[in-house]
Amino acid sequence: MIIDSTSLPEQVVRDVVRSAFASAGQRCSALRVLFVQQDVADRIIPMIKGAMQERSVGLPEQHKTDIGPVIDREAQSGLLNHIARLKQEATLIAESPLPAYAEKGTFVAPTAFVIDSIDQLTEEQFGPILHVVRYKAKELDAVIDRINATGFGLTLGVHSRNETTAKHIAQRVKAGNIYINRDQVGAVVGVQPFGGQGLSGTGPKAGGPHYLNRFTVEHHTVLDTAQA
Repeated sequence: MIIDSTSLPEQVVRDVVRSAFASAGQRCSALRVLFVQQDVADRIIPMIKGAMQERSVGLPEQHKTDIGPVIDREAQSGLLNHIARLKQEATLIAESPLPAYAEKGTFVAPTAFVIDSIDQLTEEQFGPILHVVRYKAKELDAVIDRINATGFGLTLGVHSRNETTAKHIAQRVKAGNIYINRDQVGAVVGVQPFGGQGLSGTGPKAGGPHYLNRFTVEHHTVLDTAQA
């Protein structure tokens, strides 16, 4: 997700927290890397920290729970190892509090870090971990180039009240799904065609006009009527 200085901070924080941590961050379109323009970073990052402290981690069947456990022990172990590494290499923004019984389950505290560059990430961390990168306004095209250089392009979010900027990002970035001024985890298959580009692409978009063809196999039969 890319945020510029014209964005609405309250809306940004709401959509960032939902995009990064809903379903314990285990959605294919979940927010992994957040680019925040330097001019507003010192305001927005503390607001994200405050919102994370208000998230309730716990058992999914409890009404008060906002974020549940990750899928299994293997996933939990990998995510915890990544968090431990970044605590040595990056700047911790916040960790959401865990319940007292967390050690009995596969819980991972929603965690956010400031990192220097998306290049620090060598693989996707499929869970509730947010990586924040600050950028200067003049570096916007360089940010887009770095995103494109990863080769992955499923989902991108944009927060900007400048329509020209939003269109510029949407046109240059190589992503299959682009969400402007909203969260990026709410596509409805069958209503909104959904699919990525590059290493995130699987061909025709799910729910799109060409999707049904993926489930068909064409056969060609030749009959020599002279021998029939």
